[in-house]
Amino acid sequence: MNYSELDTPAVLIDLAVTGSNIKNYQKYCDENGLNLRPHIKTHKIPELAKLQLAAGAIGITCQKVSEAEAMLSKGGIDDILITYNIYGYSKLQRLLQLSTRCNLSVVADNSVCVRGLSETFKKQDKPLQVLVECDTGALRCGVVTPEEAFLLAQEITDLPGLKFGGLMTYPPISQQEKVNHFLEASKKLIEENGITVDIVSIGGSPNMWEVEKIPVGTEYRIGTYIYNDRSLLERKVCREEDCALTVLTTVVSTPTPQRAVVDAGSKVLTTDLFGLAGHGHVIDHTHLTISQLSEEHACIVSDGETGLSIGQKVRIIPNHACVVSNMVDEVVFIEGHKVLKSQTVAARGKVL
Repeated sequence: MNYSELDTPAVLIDLAVTGSNIKNYQKYCDENGLNLRPHIKTHKIPELAKLQLAAGAIGITCQKVSEAEAMLSKGGIDDILITYNIYGYSKLQRLLQLSTRCNLSVVADNSVCVRGLSETFKKQDKPLQVLVECDTGALRCGVVTPEEAFLLAQEITDLPGLKFGGLMTYPPISQQEKVNHFLEASKKLIEENGITVDIVSIGGSPNMWEVEKIPVGTEYRIGTYIYNDRSLLERKVCREEDCALTVLTTVVSTPTPQRAVVDAGSKVLTTDLFGLAGHGHVIDHTHLTISQLSEEHACIVSDGETGLSIGQKVRIIPNHACVVSNMVDEVVFIEGHKVLKSQTVAARGKVL
């Protein structure tokens, strides 16, 4: 079956491109002496995580406990880092159950979460590995000074049930010198006080080909590289032919020669802009702009005529591939124009 025969909207995943992306980035990390720990929030599919592990990844990264549960129960993947503060009795109990079935690590940036982890794991034979999350400029979670990183590392070391594993950050884009300085200062301070820093976990797709600019890093976490998307295409991080995820749509209306409407709105393409103009890149139609989205409609406009007709199918590279994966129950694996199979997105909607 040719993918053009599919009902739309459909999220297509080209496995040949996916495999090439996995292979190429694993090779890059190997050449730069970095462990690769892919973030599965991009694809949420155990089968693809297994391809990443088979290529040489040391484990996977998840963002929530429920994501990790899905990857373990449906894929048997047993080396997992959860890069999110875990708070609350029910989540901690689920985390405890996870730890009995896999090699599990987590991060924390505050004493409240660390004490909760200790209280939950203090009676376990195997301590839970905890990394200190550092805010190196992205302004999300994380301690904001090397001194705070040391104090939290010391607390983790002193509390029962826990083992200090190292440092972790999600770095701001193109601020590698600042990131490296923060992490190096934190590592030095911690080690001067007799605590070993085994892991310095960094990541981020926008600067994926510049890992040498953060030499303190030992591990790279990255998600979007497996598919790539328009945000990376516009930054020249990848080429159009490296974009494995596309959304197949059908033109359902042409109200004027300068405007057409396709059947994939915000429920498929997402509203993420990343500072870009428009909501995706229409393949083979560079003169077109996706000007606006409603839930079920995407309006495509052109300075001249769009050249589109009702019933015509077009493929769109979305601005942000990760969110698209969470919009649908199934994606369609293809190779070239050939449909291989439908694939359940096992960790879709896992937000707890």
